[in-house]
Amino acid sequence: MRSFSAFLCTILGTLVLAALLTGPLYLAVHPLLPEVPFNKLASRLWQLTMVGGVALVVWRLRLRGKAAWGYGLPRPRFLRQLVLGLALGLLTMLPVATLVLGLALRLPEAGLDSARLLQLLCSGALTGLAVGFLEETFFRGLLLGAVRRELPATVAVLLTSLLYASLHFLARAKIPAAEVHAGSGIDLLALSLRHFAAPLTMLDSLLALTAVGSLLALARLWTGSIALSIGLHAGWVWVMKLTVGATQLNPSATHAALISPIDGFTGWLVLAWTTALILMVWVFRRRFNALRARF
Repeated sequence: MRSFSAFLCTILGTLVLAALLTGPLYLAVHPLLPEVPFNKLASRLWQLTMVGGVALVVWRLRLRGKAAWGYGLPRPRFLRQLVLGLALGLLTMLPVATLVLGLALRLPEAGLDSARLLQLLCSGALTGLAVGFLEETFFRGLLLGAVRRELPATVAVLLTSLLYASLHFLARAKIPAAEVHAGSGIDLLALSLRHFAAPLTMLDSLLALTAVGSLLALARLWTGSIALSIGLHAGWVWVMKLTVGATQLNPSATHAALISPIDGFTGWLVLAWTTALILMVWVFRRRFNALRARF
């Protein structure tokens, strides 16, 4: 648990540190940079402290070399697995998006045209790749790789996936500039954690994202690299961003409970589909092992 505890303490500690520093820092720089929103400053400060904290943990745990970061494969093989993962990500998330539209859980935006669709396609692809590389490098590369050295695979997958899912519920929050004081960072943090005050409202999405993280973790353990998981993650985000961007949530749908209103996409439907994919991978694991050797 040493590695997991180190990363967890870094995440929580930098959240608190950024909350304590943001208020005084904002009051100091606001006269010079009045256009910078308080919440944006808080977000950037947390990211900065996180980078420093993670760098310290990486040094202390001796996570050195490409393999420790999940990049141990030769470049041609890494790229092949990434492209395969991207294709599989698109193919496995399109059925979910089709069901979301078919069940009228989300309705097409009024006035949607080809220019807007092209924009959503491009931005979704870029966002998917960015999220895939960043999150997989941290969660399935550094974090899972370090935890797996100390704990059984099942425990490592569940712990890291639950942490991955939990961080998705740091809600966006804003505090008007006129109301900012030295302790506003703590107020902003409390607002950001508001979903955790009502855990049942986020249970469906939390379980769905935990299942998603588990499947990505299995891909990392299965291949020994994060290339396949980067591609899968990028493909899923691409389809999700396109669907959410081109539609609007329909809370009056007959089966509206299948998706969470928190993000408008994940929920019981994604949980059921991802669980089915995990079971399929497990049942046909020998065939997948044969396929892996080709890539």
